[in-house]
Amino acid sequence: MSSNQDGKAPGAPSDTAERLLWLLKTRGPHSAAELGERLGTSGENARQQLTKLSRQGLVDQRKLPGGVGRPVVEWRLSATGHARFPDRHAELTTRLIASVRDTLGDEAMERLVEARQSETLAQYREALADAASVEERVERLTEIRSHEGYMAEWQRDEDGSLLLIENHCPICQAASTCPDFCRSELEVFRAVLGESVSVERTDHVLAGARRCVYRIQEI
Repeated sequence: MSSNQDGKAPGAPSDTAERLLWLLKTRGPHSAAELGERLGTSGENARQQLTKLSRQGLVDQRKLPGGVGRPVVEWRLSATGHARFPDRHAELTTRLIASVRDTLGDEAMERLVEARQSETLAQYREALADAASVEERVERLTEIRSHEGYMAEWQRDEDGSLLLIENHCPICQAASTCPDFCRSELEVFRAVLGESVSVERTDHVLAGARRCVYRIQEI
């Protein structure tokens, strides 16, 4: 059970090239045949579009070792391709964080993070106030995070737990400069989803993962 479905998901672009970039961002590396299937077109059409994107420096390819026959070519976003998805006011935010630390010290930076956390928590609690079940709360939280630019989705895992998946981090540069933003967000998720569940971050962009994933399990 997922909050969206491939290139037809809410927020997905309509242009074929942009849809390919969107899929590679949200679904990770794929072959041209797999991407074509997800877009409802042929693998050859997808390959032609990917070749154009490669010439623009937006995607890379690598050959995967296989058995007999032609090796499988896997396509993925390049660093330039990832940069197509916005990091909100990255340079300005980084400079402001450095200025706060240099001028007012680490304690002031901690107060800034705490203030942002309190404001976010209040907003999320209001938005989730009438969500009765854990699933409803996760779905509502996913909608909020998608609206904020995190390209979020949710799904139920085989063990029954829920996964909140964020395919993009619009504050990545700020979080790299001040990891307390990530800690703060995890605390907000735990607070708004309630004491009846545990929330753990299993994948983390700052630790080298492609995306951030949170596992939500009823206690």
